[in-house]
Amino acid sequence: MKKSIYSILRGTFLVSEDSFKNWRLILFISALALVMIASSHSLDKKVHEIAKLNNQVKELRSQLYDGRTKLMQLKMESSVVKKMKEKGLAPSVIPPKKIIVKPQS
Repeated sequence: MKKSIYSILRGTFLVSEDSFKNWRLILFISALALVMIASSHSLDKKVHEIAKLNNQVKELRSQLYDGRTKLMQLKMESSVVKKMKEKGLAPSVIPPKKIIVKPQS
């Protein structure tokens, strides 16, 4: 046990006769660490992109609600009457009459 700990601390396990097996393991673990780091960075990038898109969705939703509110105000009869008065038109004081067309027999 003591000998293996000293071997690791001094690095003699890397230069011994059966060190090829150790080097392969070290290279494999290094490759796995690089893949893990790359996937972590990719995940972080995607998380930031999702947060940015969520903020855009919230902003567009608020614009939609503002637009709907303005549309509802413009569709109100009092607002239409004001706009027509500016153009010189007024609502009719004579009520509409229903026209009934009888088929010829």
